[in-house]
Amino acid sequence: MSDILLVSGSLRGKSSNSALLRTVETLVPVNFRGVLYLEMGELPHFNPDDDHDPLPEAVVHLRQQIDSAAALLICTPEYAGALPGSFKNLLDWTVGGIEVGDKPTVWINVSANATNAAGAHASLRLVLNYTGAAIVEEACVHLPVTPTMIDEDGIVTDLAVREGIAGARRH
Repeated sequence: MSDILLVSGSLRGKSSNSALLRTVETLVPVNFRGVLYLEMGELPHFNPDDDHDPLPEAVVHLRQQIDSAAALLICTPEYAGALPGSFKNLLDWTVGGIEVGDKPTVWINVSANATNAAGAHASLRLVLNYTGAAIVEEACVHLPVTPTMIDEDGIVTDLAVREGIAGARRH
């Protein structure tokens, strides 16, 4: 069974981005397993001087999860027109490593605001290019999610969004 690492760019408890990934976890294709990455808040601030052995345990675990995954699915909000600092920090720990390499990487944009989080996703594309990720363009989609579409278990129930997830996974 191959793992798809599901990475939320949000630390917020009731994040629409995290809800989307929990939903994806329930909809992954046969022979795949969705694995939520839940430790972004444990990563130390990135400092290139500290990017050597022995690495902090949270960094080792992040890199191991990325390395062992067959693909990455990212869902991130936009803060102040760009990526959230905590998520950018996670990405900084992957730049220059071999973990991401040519790994198939996609994102789903759940922004329901007028700009569709365009700044964050432009930044995400830029950083992923530095990591060497193999961005699967046709699977990168915009599926707006509002709080009313999320049930008490943190799962997106909106049928159009769930169908959009299924459409993206075909790629």
